[in-house]
Amino acid sequence: MTGRRALPPVVAVVGATASGKTDLSLDLAERLGGQIVNTDAMQVYRGMDIGTAKLPPAQRRGITHHLLDLMEVTETASVAQFQTMARSVIADLRSQGIVPVLVGGSALYTRAVLDHFTFPGTDPDVRGALEQELAEVGSGVLHRRLAERDPAAASGILPSNGRRVVRALEVIELTGRPFSASLPRLEYALPQAHQIGVAVDRETLDRRIAARVEAMFDAGLVAEVADLRERGLAGSRTASRAIGYAEVLRHLAGEIGEDEAREATRVATRRFARKQDSWFHKDPRITWVDGLDPSRLADAVAALPALPALPPGPPGPLAG
Repeated sequence: MTGRRALPPVVAVVGATASGKTDLSLDLAERLGGQIVNTDAMQVYRGMDIGTAKLPPAQRRGITHHLLDLMEVTETASVAQFQTMARSVIADLRSQGIVPVLVGGSALYTRAVLDHFTFPGTDPDVRGALEQELAEVGSGVLHRRLAERDPAAASGILPSNGRRVVRALEVIELTGRPFSASLPRLEYALPQAHQIGVAVDRETLDRRIAARVEAMFDAGLVAEVADLRERGLAGSRTASRAIGYAEVLRHLAGEIGEDEAREATRVATRRFARKQDSWFHKDPRITWVDGLDPSRLADAVAALPALPALPPGPPGPLAG
């Protein structure tokens, strides 16, 4: 009688924008015989390629990628919906003995997939009233109210993210409990889950971000956004708020020049990278590797139980 085959691990590669997550995730997928599962909230949208640093198919090393290009920009992505889809993909891969390698900079999406995370219900009347107030007074006013009622939740939501502010206030209204109480616990819901963080010093990261933003604009980000605007991007609830896309939409509307849009994108990306670092470093379960060290792949593999360590080798091209 043969025993049940052990499930392969789930490996999530996390870290700030431009830290090198994509390259390490590909290295790990090759080393472990895995496939990539996207956990970037904006790469689920079709056509949002340049501004999200979505890896072109030709650069995916022949490795299968999941949960990319699922939705039109006019559709509203939700964490609950993504959780269901991602866990289904992960379960299917593991049943085949394939290691799912998750990669993305969206901490909430990653946590929703890996950790115990339930979603409170919604009420159309409460939601509608809050959305009406959002349209009338702006997200800053509602964010200040959230800070009074649930400081922990407010600290993790950008004041400009009106949709998440509204959701937090709705949950507080419906449950009588802080929104932060419904956020995922630091406890894996998936067995054999592991997180590898890619760390890069701030000066290097800022240089990479500046270079990436320049490369995106030079590669045709303005034209990409213009095309998506024709497909309804400006009226979308989520996709239009993506960094780079929001700034270029302002440029296309005649509010700012292209150089101003570039600088605003750089500033917003640096700010977001700081926020990512803060989010991920609060999770003590993450094993951090030096994104500039040639041994980063070996260090990452060595952090995964029951897997042989890989001798140090030369680093691949930087991405992520």
